[in-house]
Amino acid sequence: MAGIAAPGPALLGPAEIRLLAARLGIRPSRRLGQNFVTDAGTVRRITAMARLAADDVVLEVGPGFGSLTLPLLAAARRVVAVELDPVLAAELPRTVAARAPGLADRLAVVTADAARVRELPGDPPTALVANLPYNAAVPVVLHLLATVPSLRCGLVMVQAEVADRMSAAPGSRIYGVPSVKLAWYAAVRRAGSVPRSVFWPVPRVDSGLVAFARHPPPVAGGPADGADRPGQAGGPGQPSREEVFAVVDAAFAQRRKTLRAALASWAGSAAEAERVIRAAGIDPALRGESLGVAEFARVALAGRTAAIM
Repeated sequence: MAGIAAPGPALLGPAEIRLLAARLGIRPSRRLGQNFVTDAGTVRRITAMARLAADDVVLEVGPGFGSLTLPLLAAARRVVAVELDPVLAAELPRTVAARAPGLADRLAVVTADAARVRELPGDPPTALVANLPYNAAVPVVLHLLATVPSLRCGLVMVQAEVADRMSAAPGSRIYGVPSVKLAWYAAVRRAGSVPRSVFWPVPRVDSGLVAFARHPPPVAGGPADGADRPGQAGGPGQPSREEVFAVVDAAFAQRRKTLRAALASWAGSAAEAERVIRAAGIDPALRGESLGVAEFARVALAGRTAAIM
C-alpha cells in the first residue's frame, strides 16, 4: 500500500503577513526596497520554475516574512536565508516552526547584507532563488556569483526594467554593464513577469523574473578562434575577471562614444586604445553596446599583452 504524502507547509497569505507585521511593528521600508509577496500562487510558481533538485541547497536573499521560504524548504534539502532586517531574521525560524514543523531543521538564517556576506553556514549553496530588494538586485547577484562559486543556477525576482537590463543582448539599447558582467558568469534569460498586485505594499513598478545558469568564463581567443568557448579566467593567455570588468566599465562610462574614445583613459591614449582594439580584431569605431563579453575579454587580453611588450 502506498504511503500517504506528508502535507506541505501552510503558506502565508495577505492576512497572515499583515498580522505578523503588526505584531512585530514592521512597516515596509522603501529605503531597503521591501515589497513582500503575499500571494501563495506566486511563490508556488517561482518555486516550480526554479526546477530545484531534492538535494539542492538554496540561497534565499531577503526572505522577509517567509512567503517564499516555506515552499523552498519543501522543494530543497536546505535553505540558507540571508536577511538584513534583524527583526525579520529572528522571526523567520519561528514562522517556519509554526507553519512547517517537519521542515524547520532545513532552515539556516544569516543576519547580514547579502551584497557583502562572505561566509555561509553548512554545505555550499547550489541555487539562488529570491525576491530581491529593488534597490540592490544587480550588486547582490554579482557579489554572490563572484563569492559563492558553488551556485550553479538561479531564479530571481527584480524590478522589470532591471530584469530587462540583466538579460539584454549585445546591440540592445538597454544592454550595458550589468548585462556584460552577468554574462561573464552565466547564461541569463528573462523568465517571466509578476503583477504588482501580489505585493504588499503594492510597488509603483512592475516586476520580472530572471533565470541564470552558470558557465565558465569565455576564452579570449582571436577573431577566428571561437571566442565564445568557455575557458579558465586569468589562466595562461586569458584575462582575469578584474581585467575584463575594467574594460567594460570604461566602455560604458561614456556609452555614446566609440571604443577608441571611451577606452582612451584605460589604454593611456586614444591612439593606444585604437591599437589595442585592432589587435583584438575589433573595429575601434564601434560602441561598447556592440560587444559581447568574449570580445571584451579579447580587448582586455590585448591590453595586457600591450602593457608587457
